[in-house]
Amino acid sequence: MKDVFYLDTALDTGTSSGTGAATLDLSSYVDPIARGRSKGTVLAIYKVHFDICDDDGNRPVAAATTGQFRAALMSLSGIPAAAVGSTITFNDNTMNASNDLVIAGVDYAAGGTAAGDPAPHVWCEPSTEVPYVVVRDQIILGLQTMTAMSVGSSVKVRMECAQVSLDQATLNQLLRTQTV
Repeated sequence: MKDVFYLDTALDTGTSSGTGAATLDLSSYVDPIARGRSKGTVLAIYKVHFDICDDDGNRPVAAATTGQFRAALMSLSGIPAAAVGSTITFNDNTMNASNDLVIAGVDYAAGGTAAGDPAPHVWCEPSTEVPYVVVRDQIILGLQTMTAMSVGSSVKVRMECAQVSLDQATLNQLLRTQTV
């Protein structure tokens, strides 16, 4: 049995188009520097669960709601949350499955015929066999709203994680791939 624990974050959509971000500090879980005989510690994310709900977090998005957005959990280290809006755009190919910094992503288009319909479309996620290994001290939940939501909604994320130790060669390779 793995020593798995949960981390979560959330971000509200508001009722306008554009971008937004929430930063999750992982500094207490990640230390990629090997010291003496101890190996560097990283965070392995095995599974990511998305929930798109009304802005109070207790109900599905109302069926009459309209709007469309894309959200992604990304390993964008060193970018303050206030500056993420200029980083997360569709123009620079940031929020898609071909970006090595994307941990998990979801699309949502409101306007279904029943509460909670349509379900979010997850387009990228780690697997329980091959986790996404975070070697930096923060991750970001980014949001790109293409069509403004008629009612404020909330994107909630729950991650199944474990702290793992890696040898220095593997850590160096991951540090190179997770540099913005």
